[in-house]
Amino acid sequence: MSVLRSILPCHRGRLLLAFKGWRSTKSLSFSSFWCKLYSSGSYNEVLSNGVASKKKDFDFERLFHSCTKIYILKCLHALLIVSGKAQSIFIGTRLVNLYAHLGDVSLSQKTFCLIENKDAYTWNSMISSYVRNGHFRESLNCLNEMLSTADVKPDFYTFPPVLKACNSIIDGVRIHCWASKLGLEWDVFVAASLVHMYCRFQSSGVAFRIFKDMPYRDMGCWNAMISGFCQNGNATDALSLLDEMRLEGIKMDTVTIAVVLPICAQLGDIVHGLSIHLYVIKHGLELDVFVSNALINMYARFGESRHAQKVFDDMMVVRDLVSWNSLIAAYEQNNVPEKALKYFQEMMINGIQPDLLTLVSLASSIAQTKGFRCCRSVHGFVLRRSWIQDDVIMGNAVVDMYAKLGLIHCSRKVFDEIPIKDVVSWNSMITGYAQNGLASEAIEIYNMMKECDDIEPNQGTWVSILPAYAHLGALQEGTRTHGHVFKVALNLDVFVSTSLIDLYGKCGKLDEAMLLFHEVPRMSSVPWNAIISCHGIHGNGRVSLKLFNAMLNAGVKPDHVTFLSLLAACSHSGLVDEGKTYFHMMEQEFGIKPVLKHYGCMVDLLARAGGLETAYQFIKNMPLQPDASVWGALLGACRVHGNVELGKLASDNLFEVDPENVGYYVVLSNIYANYGKWEGVNEVRSLARDKGLKKTPGWSSIDLNNKIEVFYTGNQSHPQCHEIYGELGILTAKIKTLGYTPDYTFVLQDVEDDEKEQILTSHSERLAIAYGILNTPPKSPLRIYKNLRVCGDCHNVTKLISKITEREIIVRDSNRFHHFKNGVCSCGDYW
Repeated sequence: MSVLRSILPCHRGRLLLAFKGWRSTKSLSFSSFWCKLYSSGSYNEVLSNGVASKKKDFDFERLFHSCTKIYILKCLHALLIVSGKAQSIFIGTRLVNLYAHLGDVSLSQKTFCLIENKDAYTWNSMISSYVRNGHFRESLNCLNEMLSTADVKPDFYTFPPVLKACNSIIDGVRIHCWASKLGLEWDVFVAASLVHMYCRFQSSGVAFRIFKDMPYRDMGCWNAMISGFCQNGNATDALSLLDEMRLEGIKMDTVTIAVVLPICAQLGDIVHGLSIHLYVIKHGLELDVFVSNALINMYARFGESRHAQKVFDDMMVVRDLVSWNSLIAAYEQNNVPEKALKYFQEMMINGIQPDLLTLVSLASSIAQTKGFRCCRSVHGFVLRRSWIQDDVIMGNAVVDMYAKLGLIHCSRKVFDEIPIKDVVSWNSMITGYAQNGLASEAIEIYNMMKECDDIEPNQGTWVSILPAYAHLGALQEGTRTHGHVFKVALNLDVFVSTSLIDLYGKCGKLDEAMLLFHEVPRMSSVPWNAIISCHGIHGNGRVSLKLFNAMLNAGVKPDHVTFLSLLAACSHSGLVDEGKTYFHMMEQEFGIKPVLKHYGCMVDLLARAGGLETAYQFIKNMPLQPDASVWGALLGACRVHGNVELGKLASDNLFEVDPENVGYYVVLSNIYANYGKWEGVNEVRSLARDKGLKKTPGWSSIDLNNKIEVFYTGNQSHPQCHEIYGELGILTAKIKTLGYTPDYTFVLQDVEDDEKEQILTSHSERLAIAYGILNTPPKSPLRIYKNLRVCGDCHNVTKLISKITEREIIVRDSNRFHHFKNGVCSCGDYW
């Protein structure tokens, strides 16, 4: 204060009063205020030429530049008021802009109101201030107020910012009319802004007419129109316009390249993308960070992680957070999660702090690597920053991560914590339940979603829910969903239509699945894979092979899923030699390296056909460490062919790689029981009990009259229980006249023969069949869905029931379909 007394004796009182009126909420003394003002380096100048001398003004230019915080600007504003400078339109408008720049629109607006005799520059500054801070409605109101004054008219600087603020195309058209009325429509900046505005509201046709009628187009106009086509999904038109631009001799700039590269990826046009990369190198644009990031993203979309890595390595000096995010996402999207995690760690070492998009890619990478420990760390990191509450994208990523790790209860907990859910949130939860075998829960979530008025199902919803219906065999619900899909014109979408093919195939409607297959576009392997798989699980292995040949003749390249479906089809139909041929073909002719699932199918193919020793030798010679799918296939075949010794070996390995799967304990127990080795049965059951594992109860379901009836083995609680068991007694008596004798080897309890027959009679699939016979017209087909493998005795019984009732009975068990008709099964007793 002593310094102030000596420098500004004549202004100290007025400044103190002004300072008190404008004092910040922050703790700032009056002397500190002056220290802030003089920190720009003009202190000495002020001492020598300041108010004390009364000859020269302050260097306000420097003082303006020193205002990096609101409270400093308030102090300067106070100084301007007492010095009389605030009355200047130029100074006042500068304050309006600076307040807005520092984020305080209310003070910007108050300052604006105090300016007398406002000119166009002042009005434009206030409008721009509103737009920059997201106050779009206020900017439109400000324009209306400006238009209502007779003194000032808008100029070509007025319309570009306010066009960004339009909340609807009606606002945009109204402003367009004003621009035309004032003769400003063909100003290059106004016209480019109109193009942007119309494209934003999906009116690219109107935007293109404006663009074509422009008397002069600068680089910004071309970029605006190309970008507009991209926003509206007109990728082909965007590339055509790019070619037209280059024919007119206009060179692409960094913005053009950053806009066009994603289009090349969208169209799958890698040649065009490579030519643009060549242009970038030729014109020295490869060091531009936006161009390099766009190149990384483009190569990632093409699956060319190696090229994306090369671009990233060449950046060196100019890498930013987006560069790291792009490379991490490139590896994550191309199923190389280990490298994604490696570059995340390297990014942290380089001092780059992750943002929300980094964590989205990281969560997906952890899910792919089954990183159960890391998932908690990611969740904790996100919680500390409140990102789940602040951004739904992050919440969706964590839901998806937990679901893919099988931690579905954690996934549901995070889902419930998301405050405002979007359609992706619901889709992620539906998919999570469906992929974890909880189809009923998936359908429950879907029904909850339908009750939300602000959520509309999209392509992702249908692709998520249809597999759940297929899993349960809920044909009627699936058919109803097919109707919804047709209404929204997504029936020819390749992913939705493939899900429908899968639905009908898994619900036993193979003819409908084939009809759909012939209707949909078949340019990719996705629909081919679905129909090949459908025929495979129905035992039509030869048809699957014909479809594969047709796929090759159509010029469609097979992928790893294609060969997985083919090998499974060969396994179900006993086509051992053909399966071996395709297994070798996938790598030798198509360069597809087999993964564990392919090896599992080969083991199943060899062992199911009786070649248990061959299958075991195949496992020993595998280049990969066998997992549960490989040993599980061998164990299942040991049960079918009664090889106790090899079954024990397979189960020992399974108990090491997947000790929590109760199904393997059950299969080994059944192998022992089939041979009367009850000590072994008790030992295995005791081992499972000690681990806290419980056997999955067998159930069968039948979909009748818009209701799915579920029957468990030995069920006594159904309302028609007496009629069902009575019908079963009649059927059993009839089939015994045809030579049926119960096969007690499928009773896995050490009880008397009469009790064994009673146990066989109460198997869930027989209860469902009897219920269907009681509640459907004679000779109509029945469709039964069973969660476990059909036992041999029930298989024989169902063949005979189909004969005496003259019905087709279609049973889908955990492995495949069985079509029973006239006493014969489509599997040929090979399953």
